[in-house]
Amino acid sequence: MLTDTKIKALRAKHKPYKMSDCHGLYIYVTKNGGKYWRQKYRINGKEKLLSHGEYPFITLSQARQLRDVARTQVKQGIDPAIEKRAQKTNKLNTFENIARDWHEAQKDDWSKNNAQKVIISLEKDIFPSLGNVPIGDITTPLLLQALKAIEARGAYEQAKRVSQRCDAVFKFAIASGLLTYNPAQEIQGALKKPRKRNYNSINAKELPAFLDALAAVNAHPIVKLAAEMLMLCFTRTSELIEAEWSEVDFEQGLWEVPANRMKGGRAHIVPLSNRVLEILEELKRYNGHRQHVFASPNKPRNPLSNNAILQLLKRMGYAGKMTGHGFRHLASTTLNEMGYNPDVIEKQLAHSDNSTRGVYNKAEYLDDRRKLMQEWSNFVMHSNSSVVPFQKIN
Repeated sequence: MLTDTKIKALRAKHKPYKMSDCHGLYIYVTKNGGKYWRQKYRINGKEKLLSHGEYPFITLSQARQLRDVARTQVKQGIDPAIEKRAQKTNKLNTFENIARDWHEAQKDDWSKNNAQKVIISLEKDIFPSLGNVPIGDITTPLLLQALKAIEARGAYEQAKRVSQRCDAVFKFAIASGLLTYNPAQEIQGALKKPRKRNYNSINAKELPAFLDALAAVNAHPIVKLAAEMLMLCFTRTSELIEAEWSEVDFEQGLWEVPANRMKGGRAHIVPLSNRVLEILEELKRYNGHRQHVFASPNKPRNPLSNNAILQLLKRMGYAGKMTGHGFRHLASTTLNEMGYNPDVIEKQLAHSDNSTRGVYNKAEYLDDRRKLMQEWSNFVMHSNSSVVPFQKIN
């Protein structure tokens, strides 16, 4: 039998050689002096070979333990080599590994902000409990248990979103040949329905006080201009703060948000009012030489954070009263009440349109939208005489 002293004394020779321990275990010494554990065994009448790693990373004691596990498997009719490959495959095909592969395959079709939200939600809510589980071992009850933990903290909308993302991961695994069954497909009906979300928003009558507060608040001009432009363009916050100068056509008075930053995955045109063009000219003083229109004052290579506008609203005294998304609600509600064409409003809000025309015609209603955006800007700015004077559309 081998001992550590004997193994340490083994030296390379001109040819590889073996030194036996017992019960099929031996150490294989290469021409370069490497020492590797091997085990011979027989199953179904055939002699086979199993590797247990390199000495001294696998000690003599550990090698004997691995040998004994393999001998037990053989007695149970299990081929140790096949079982070892299966365990290695399971380690590679954990839910986390497959989910990250799915995310990598999809993220170029999403906005940067949305891609981050997706992976963060999985890292926070699913990977801690299911990340290391082989994807083929995840059952519907096991998945439901993880989703119920999200519900338990009152995050019903998040539980729904994470469920949908898990469903997409399982479908990706099926398409990749790793699964034949989707355990997420039976989840519907087992989760509580999310409460309808109402984004906090001021109404049109509150605009004068809001604009006074915006003018008075002590904050960096870039952040204040971002809030003003968000109010006038009513895009989603991430679409605005990640805007790049290359997207703005000053001559035509248009800003085209690329598809990879849009929630619906389609490019979106925003006609720019006179006041918005003035805002952009003012921003050139700060960021005209940078990539992003709203480059962060602290990290100029990056755009403002999603939290910048929320923090500004908080400093203005509007925490719980107004959000970045609230500007969309304010514009939509007010413009509809004023009798503007709902189709034009919806198009400018970039709400989903599954028709062929809606998918391909990003410039649909463009003339009407130009007029709408200028008149919305006039309405907002005219509501407060302390801000830029009212400008009539030409």
